[in-house]
Amino acid sequence: MRRNKELIHREDTTDRVFIFLEIFGLEGGIQSYVKNLLQAYLSHQLQTDCPTTTEVFLLRDSPACDNPLDVPPLKFHYLKTKPPLLGRLRLAVALGRCLWQRRPQHVFCGHINLAPLIQLLCQPLGIPYTVLTYGKEVWLPLPKAQRQALASATEIWTISRYSRDRACVANNLDPNKVKLLPCIVDGETFTPGPKPPALMARYGLQDAKVLMTVARLWSGDIYKGVDVTIRAIPQIAQIFPEVKYLVIGRGDDRPRLEQLAIDLGVGDRVVFAGFVPTADLPDHYRVADAYIMPSQEGFGIVYLEAMACGKPVLAGDADGSADPLQDGRLGWQVPHRDPDAVAAACIEMLKGEDRRCDGQWLREQTLIIFSKDAFPDRLKQLIVKG
Repeated sequence: MRRNKELIHREDTTDRVFIFLEIFGLEGGIQSYVKNLLQAYLSHQLQTDCPTTTEVFLLRDSPACDNPLDVPPLKFHYLKTKPPLLGRLRLAVALGRCLWQRRPQHVFCGHINLAPLIQLLCQPLGIPYTVLTYGKEVWLPLPKAQRQALASATEIWTISRYSRDRACVANNLDPNKVKLLPCIVDGETFTPGPKPPALMARYGLQDAKVLMTVARLWSGDIYKGVDVTIRAIPQIAQIFPEVKYLVIGRGDDRPRLEQLAIDLGVGDRVVFAGFVPTADLPDHYRVADAYIMPSQEGFGIVYLEAMACGKPVLAGDADGSADPLQDGRLGWQVPHRDPDAVAAACIEMLKGEDRRCDGQWLREQTLIIFSKDAFPDRLKQLIVKG
């Protein structure tokens, strides 16, 4: 009887609370990262003798979303509302009630935009909180309220050394407060394999040397470098006349990019595939001979996915991609807005003479550090402290 009472008490308590903007309504790097985080956390909780309820608040997701993680001990609160301001009010009320009634051990804030609210609610109750950061959202000086929320946090988590360093410099943060929880890749999903004939035919890539990028094509995300790669194609074609460039992604910048390819005389070499669901990405990576994204990333999960599929990768030389590329040991790092540098590196990659083109070695070296198996232990070390 005493054991049953203890279980009832444990189930009625909340040790931790997570708050995120949106996880299941969009597909992207941050969303993939958060899903991996929650999956690892759920696995950790299920291994404990008496897992307690963990409340997860989602500002922009609705109950209609496909959420395979919505199982005990995770309890999700979906707060998507029109107008959006009403959703923030609902979040403040629901979260405030939860914190007041349950007094959780720790709160994890999933985005800098939510941090001032978390500070406002947690500090009067003496509840410690951690802020999760990713990339460019914290690279520049933040508004005063957000800076104060970061400074008052027990810890700040981020995904790469670069993101840590830029955030600390820009916002006068204590680097010792920032802990690294890097992205991972599912090595069982992203695997090497032959080029799928159906995709080769769909995109007209038979007998081609294929460069590929997976990126958002929004005008606000020009830093992804798709335009730079298009500008490099004429030089690459001088050495590899059969080269083609497969661009996966959608956004309002696509017309400009399509026109750029036409203006440079490579319109027939650049193939825009549009949006591709996550489940179909492994086969698309297998189509490629090299993955190209001269970007400014907080980390760059796509580099891990490409290397897990055995594909050589090219990234920028001054961003968080240094972590997945292991400071250039696993891939090419070039100035992210330099078409000449991109062209030279692509030519080297397509020649395939460098060790960084050895697909089996690339995959092995990637999974040693960034496999799905390594993530739960890293998360456990941070969570237990919190």
